[in-house]
Amino acid sequence: MRFSLISAALAGAFFAQSLAFAEESEAEKKAIAKIRESGALVLEIAQNDNRLDVSYITAQGKITAEQLAPLKELTRLANLNLRGLEIGDDAVAHIAGQKTPVRLHLEKTKITDKALEQIKGLENLEYLNVYGTEIGDAGLAHLANLKKLKSLYVWQTKVTDEGVKKLQEALPGLKIVRGT
Repeated sequence: MRFSLISAALAGAFFAQSLAFAEESEAEKKAIAKIRESGALVLEIAQNDNRLDVSYITAQGKITAEQLAPLKELTRLANLNLRGLEIGDDAVAHIAGQKTPVRLHLEKTKITDKALEQIKGLENLEYLNVYGTEIGDAGLAHLANLKKLKSLYVWQTKVTDEGVKKLQEALPGLKIVRGT
């Protein structure tokens, strides 16, 4: 009797977990479809790695912050390329709560220091490119707790030697490329 009660409880928990996963999966499928509708590429990284690489560089026309909203639903987002889009700080809010991104391209966008404040929680971020933006030293300060950050590209920004020095002290293993 005791065994069957435990078995029933475990089966119920497994079934509930399976339903939750199915819902997440369905939400993610819908998000991927929406992202693709905007002209972006969404690909799994490799055959044995189902994390997602999302790139808007192929999108035709203007991409709005609202069109980036489905990014919130991606539970497997690893790489995101928003290079050259006419987006600002409000667009970055759609990835602010993510834990999975490893690479983020924000170069030649209209982001400011506020965008970096929003992404300071991307704890697995290893690569960040913000060249050609309005980022300055105040923005760099928000990156100091990204312990996995290995590469940062900041040429053609408002970043100063002092800002780079402070961030380098906080993250000694970080390679900061200033383009000089």
